[in-house]
Amino acid sequence: MAFSLFFYLTTYPKMKLTFHGAAHDVTGSRHLLTVNGKNILLDCGLYQGKRADAIARNTKFPFDPKSINAIVLSHAHIDHSGNLPGIVKQGYAGPIYCTEATADLCGIMLADSGHIQEKDIEFLNKKNARKHLPLLEPLYTAKDAEHAVQFMKKIPYHKPFDVIPGVTVEFFDAGHILGSACIKLTIKENGKTTIVGFTGDLGRPNMPILRDPEPMGDVDILLSESTYGGKTTPPPGDMERELGNDLAKTIARGGKIIVPAFSVGRTQDLVYALHNMQDAGTLPKIPVYVDSPLAVNATDIYKRHQECFDEDTWKHINAHHDPFGFNKLTYVRTVEESKAINDLKGSLMIISASGMCEGGRILHHLANNIGDERNTILIVGYQAESTLGRRLVEEAPEVKIYGDIYKRKAEVIVHNGFSAHADGNELRKYIGQFDKKRLKRIFLVHGEVDRSMALKADLTTDGFSQVDAPAPGDSVEF
Repeated sequence: MAFSLFFYLTTYPKMKLTFHGAAHDVTGSRHLLTVNGKNILLDCGLYQGKRADAIARNTKFPFDPKSINAIVLSHAHIDHSGNLPGIVKQGYAGPIYCTEATADLCGIMLADSGHIQEKDIEFLNKKNARKHLPLLEPLYTAKDAEHAVQFMKKIPYHKPFDVIPGVTVEFFDAGHILGSACIKLTIKENGKTTIVGFTGDLGRPNMPILRDPEPMGDVDILLSESTYGGKTTPPPGDMERELGNDLAKTIARGGKIIVPAFSVGRTQDLVYALHNMQDAGTLPKIPVYVDSPLAVNATDIYKRHQECFDEDTWKHINAHHDPFGFNKLTYVRTVEESKAINDLKGSLMIISASGMCEGGRILHHLANNIGDERNTILIVGYQAESTLGRRLVEEAPEVKIYGDIYKRKAEVIVHNGFSAHADGNELRKYIGQFDKKRLKRIFLVHGEVDRSMALKADLTTDGFSQVDAPAPGDSVEF
């Protein structure tokens, strides 16, 4: 009997980590941790890229959704949360753990994602019907999204909680968007304790509105994002000056400024910067439109979660200033209001989603304005490979929007200073806080190969050993 028990203990499955998304890529974050015979999924994001590839990756999970025992979510951005309705639709019925603000944001973001998919498929099916092509179905609907958020469990920062027997999780502020979290997992398996850290998307220090990223304490294994590995981005303090220069240049030639921006995070940062510019008297006298119902709703949620704000934002609030509103700003909700913007003459600024130009109202604004050389397309966030946003950054002479070809004559300007991702030096500084002797393995995710490899080289120079950039589907046992 003693021999049998010894044999069972020594052959019990080892802890395993499998990278199913955001590996050699920046979208579709999904990392599967198997421990004590149970499965924990870190994030469940949508892959964004070429339509056929995206449909294939998002429709079929590389594991049985019913085999997952718990999902732990780092934040609400769609590339991290966007396939939660899909996994629930395919049979997952367990808890989805996240911060309070993340749950509130997901309540609107996932429903919006489902609605956009329904509308995009409806639009494409009209074209397919005319061409006698097969009709398509959305990945999930707004109703599916509303069902999925019912599984969310709201957990405050710094409050440890059990997700499965032997695994305790604690959230730390990642400073990326409202409610974003670094995830610390304390794992007890076969009489041994191992601590695993996951940065999620790590924010930048000294950015407006939110607190800076906070350390999570020492860990044995770290999964870190690497979006801007090896690159430096302009300091946040330069953002408003550069933005003012670009606005002035476009206005001088009678153009419009079109800004694809994520409805959560980037839009609020941009509006906050414009608010400061108006206070300083440096904002040109043009109308500014935030054309995204999701951004409007998200801004309302930002206002409800002031516990996430930094000291500068509190100063605005205490002075009875609304950091998300000023007298030149109009929030647009209805389709009719959105269409009316395109009929306006003269210079104006339109901020609209999606941030990578893969859906939503921004596509219609681009279609209406991309062919005018007086206009400016202002890119304020990372653009993944194979997205329309990336083709704009690369200044493609022609782009396809809703299946039609448009010649690009508008100027494209990239403002990386507005990025909510830590740059290469900021990632090195954050990771440099960990005890090198204790931190045995680092896995670089959420980065294209060249960015991950650049950060790997920097971390190796900094004295960290065993730094890897796993490919999709790679598994590691511990």
